[in-house]
Amino acid sequence: MEYSELFRQRIRFLCNQRHISVNKLATMSGVKQSTLDNIVRGVTKDPRASTLHKISNAFNMTLAEFLDFEELNDYIFSDETDEL
Repeated sequence: MEYSELFRQRIRFLCNQRHISVNKLATMSGVKQSTLDNIVRGVTKDPRASTLHKISNAFNMTLAEFLDFEELNDYIFSDETDEL
């Protein structure tokens, strides 16, 4: 699974859990609708921390709480350019 997919799933899960649309989330967070749509559709692969912070605030969560979910915690970052 791609890193960006984790954010897509997290946002969709929280929206479903709270019964809000992505459009409503954009309004609540102050994030442009197009930016949020790009994240949810997977066009934006690495959203900015400031954007994720606004989204987490809209969910009444800290950024740390927003990022604390099993799939992300279990994600293994690998970079072929890293040296051993």
